[in-house]
Amino acid sequence: MSKNLNNMLKQAQKMQKKMADVQAGLAEKTCEASSGGGMVTATVNGELKLVSIKIDPTVVDPADVEMLEDLVTAAVSEATTRANEMVSEEMSKVTGGLNIPGLGL
Repeated sequence: MSKNLNNMLKQAQKMQKKMADVQAGLAEKTCEASSGGGMVTATVNGELKLVSIKIDPTVVDPADVEMLEDLVTAAVSEATTRANEMVSEEMSKVTGGLNIPGLGL
């Protein structure tokens, strides 16, 4: 194996290790978003999992469940978008901005 190819493989292994470390750290980081002026707040972690949802009791109206559903959907959607952006930003620090297929960047 040529020296250049060997060096490239070592660099790829280092990058893979760094990416695994970043991914592990992302599980601990969260993004939060709210809707309805803070009436509904969703928190999503770096694994893009919904961690918590908080609903102000004053927005719970049995006669208007649809509004509450819309507020929850909006908050979760925005929190997920923010978490995706955080993941992309953290991974691009490791990859130097290279778009590597399969990383979801």
